[in-house]
Amino acid sequence: MFSIKKQNFTIAGSAATPACHGYAMPGEWETHEATWLGWPHNANDWPSKFETIPWVYGEMVRKISPGEMVRLLVRHHAEAAAARRLLLRVGCDLKKIEFILHPSDRGWTRDTGPVFVKKRNAARNASDTAIVHFHFNGWAKYANWRRDTTVPETAARLLHKKLFHATCPAARSAGTHAIRNFVIEGGGIEVNGRGTLLSTAQCYLDPAVQVRNPGLGKKEIEAALKEHLGVRNIFWLAKGPAGDDTHGHIDDVCRFVNRRTIVLVREKNRRDENYRPLMENWERITDLRLEDGTKPEIIALPMPSPLFFDRRRLPASYANFYICNACVIVPTFNDPNDRLALGILGELFADRPVVGIHAVDLVWGFGSLHCLTQQQPA
Repeated sequence: MFSIKKQNFTIAGSAATPACHGYAMPGEWETHEATWLGWPHNANDWPSKFETIPWVYGEMVRKISPGEMVRLLVRHHAEAAAARRLLLRVGCDLKKIEFILHPSDRGWTRDTGPVFVKKRNAARNASDTAIVHFHFNGWAKYANWRRDTTVPETAARLLHKKLFHATCPAARSAGTHAIRNFVIEGGGIEVNGRGTLLSTAQCYLDPAVQVRNPGLGKKEIEAALKEHLGVRNIFWLAKGPAGDDTHGHIDDVCRFVNRRTIVLVREKNRRDENYRPLMENWERITDLRLEDGTKPEIIALPMPSPLFFDRRRLPASYANFYICNACVIVPTFNDPNDRLALGILGELFADRPVVGIHAVDLVWGFGSLHCLTQQQPA
């Protein structure tokens, strides 16, 4: 059991960005040291269904842990003990799980956890990887985020990693000592590990709804992404699916499966409210060129039939899969398209099995497998 300790770690100054030091965010399919998860405890995320959610986590850990460590955030010793009991019951090897005591508000680790960057072609040592703190603020929507936003600091202390605090270029150029935080979430960005980043205009360029960085335009946001993630080429799709509580996270829409191949969700039913927004993404992506100027291969991924609970449309999407060392876990929805989506992804990931995890209850929290996980590169 790890607890929060005052361990030494380096906080990089605002002028010392990851890109300046040769860091970049790797592709998710590259080898991991660990996957970070936050044990579920906020029943308000899954009203009327919370009792089922820890069992979904158990299945996730059972599939992920054979290939890498799982670093599991828990609020206190009693929660760790409860998690241990459940994980043992579903057949997990507790030797592959590190329990980290950290107070938390929720558990969407993709957005609150440490975003890792890595130096390429460097000697293998602790300085090869670092953490970028993107100052999570509850998706510019919710008030309960102040404990979650400190997770990257805890990770840096625990792992003895350099910690870069992301700041806005506009604030730095103003010539004052007041540094303004730059805010994004891990679910809002998708990289190929070689210099290209995808996101949606709905999420980060909308000037009125869930504005993470008020006053920043496209130019300033792109500059900050390049400085902190080591990317050179940024492409903006249009929108996410209906029901998305984040206002357009890319990980429900479009994903790299390797450095040159993309899957993009498509809705074939013209009467579905997702048809027009998702078709606009297909219209835009014809203009995408990778960092070397070449066109990527683009594969269509189906959408499941509309999924509702309490008369609310849920953001069910097969694009919310997670790539780990041992396998690729894909959300499934008791839908005829489950088999089709698993087959498409199975052909694309020839180096590891593709397995489905039932996510009908999970997506009632307005997210699923990718939203809950954060990879730590080897």
